[in-house]
Amino acid sequence: MFTSLACGALVFPGLFYGLRKILRSTFTHWNDADVVTISERLVSAIHGSLSTATGVITVTSCNNVMTDRHWLVEEFMLFAVSYMATDIYAMYLSHYHIQRVKGYSSLYSSHSLLTVKAFLSKDFLIVLHHLVLIFVCFPIAMFFRRGLGDFFLGCFFTAEFSTPFVSLAKILIQLGLNNTRLHRVNGILVLLTFFTCRILIFPFMYWMYGRQVGMPLHKVPFHLPWHCNAGNLLFLAPQIYWFFLLLKKAMQLYGRHRKVQ
Repeated sequence: MFTSLACGALVFPGLFYGLRKILRSTFTHWNDADVVTISERLVSAIHGSLSTATGVITVTSCNNVMTDRHWLVEEFMLFAVSYMATDIYAMYLSHYHIQRVKGYSSLYSSHSLLTVKAFLSKDFLIVLHHLVLIFVCFPIAMFFRRGLGDFFLGCFFTAEFSTPFVSLAKILIQLGLNNTRLHRVNGILVLLTFFTCRILIFPFMYWMYGRQVGMPLHKVPFHLPWHCNAGNLLFLAPQIYWFFLLLKKAMQLYGRHRKVQ
């Protein structure tokens, strides 16, 4: 337990720090915003890939969706919990340096409560999402589920499948490549993977549970305890919100591309 926790606490901050050093020395013409933002997105993509692999292994290994166990689930949660804290810090640094590049040097001359407040007002939902995962979901999944539901945790891990594509999109934008064919193709992949692994995953989990207990999909929500449905709804709601934001950005990008043609 301690080993996985300690490894994660070293790996994710170490990756972020190391990538910043490598990118700064390799791409000397990049500014601080480029270096920090791309480092943050690369770490996010690495975490997303590890999470997806863990989820796929777990889901395909569990025949009984309630009682089957896989050792990777708890080990990965211990390993990856520090990523959430690292990502909050990385997102703040990215916000800070981007605002400096944009010319807001008076406010962003140094780190302060005002710069933290500005960051939180801009990215409140994603920061709240990370904090809930650390302080609510992690303790529940580790200590209060009585060894049940590794399959469902595996499904939640696969939700990160869209993250590498989201990260690539932000990297391309940061590098000024948002009008390229690669960015448009990646945008389609973002929408497809996000919708499949962050929205459709919920009816999939209900369907798998219904198949396990011999119940049609439409009856499953009424069979489950209310807190299970409420928890799923709390997770699903921001995913739907973020999906529509992604869809809106994709439509704007497509509209600009057609005007250029």
